[in-house]
Amino acid sequence: MSRPVHILRVFTDGDSGGNHLGVVNDVTGLDGEAMQTLATDLGFSETIYVHWRAGSVPAVRIFTPAVELPFAGHPLVGAGWVMTQLGPMNEGTLECGIGEVGYRADNGVVTVDVPVYGDVEERRDLTDLATAAGLPAPSSSAVVLLPNDYVMFEMESSPAVATATPDIDTLTDHFGVYLFHRDGDDVHARFFAPSAGVPEDPATGSAAFALARLLASRGEVEGSVRVRQGAEMGHPSVIELSWTDRTVSIGGTCIRDEVREVD
Repeated sequence: MSRPVHILRVFTDGDSGGNHLGVVNDVTGLDGEAMQTLATDLGFSETIYVHWRAGSVPAVRIFTPAVELPFAGHPLVGAGWVMTQLGPMNEGTLECGIGEVGYRADNGVVTVDVPVYGDVEERRDLTDLATAAGLPAPSSSAVVLLPNDYVMFEMESSPAVATATPDIDTLTDHFGVYLFHRDGDDVHARFFAPSAGVPEDPATGSAAFALARLLASRGEVEGSVRVRQGAEMGHPSVIELSWTDRTVSIGGTCIRDEVREVD
């Protein structure tokens, strides 16, 4: 049977860029294997499936081209956007692998509110990984466990982020590697996740979540930044990130490019 897939760009920079996403609202007859096959065929960094349950919060499953994820930011923001388009409600709840996540829409921006979780480990020894990957020496390094491990490399400058050309094969022992440089409330970032079938991602909500956890662990109990990512790939993206001691909020704008019928 054929089913519609909403093809979105999430975390757009105005009308440009963003991270492509497939949103499937009809999961009739789809098991996990079939979901993975479709996600692989679509080829986006993630595809999200929404399972409607009578009397219960809709449940979602998220797949990269290679693996299923318990949590990812850009699929949840995209699914939240689709939900606000299907009905009169501008807010609601989705259940993913880490529990229930709220979404809300305001003036064209969709935000997901994620309960704080995950451990942060400062890891100076990870500079060896940076060296092996051919990256400039980071000014700090850490791992955030969500439970997948996000290696966080803080770089000395924005050009160091922009010009990085890591040897992707050296990064496969970790779920993902996040390069970032912060200048006040602005963050320039890139994310590489070859083990998940995503050599580089244009906009990564879960990595932004990891950044919030890292900054909180360093004493910023609450705060907000704007994360810019994807320009090096030709997909400029903007993530609005804020956090408290209880919640991390990940938001951005979405554009629907098409509704595609797939078998």
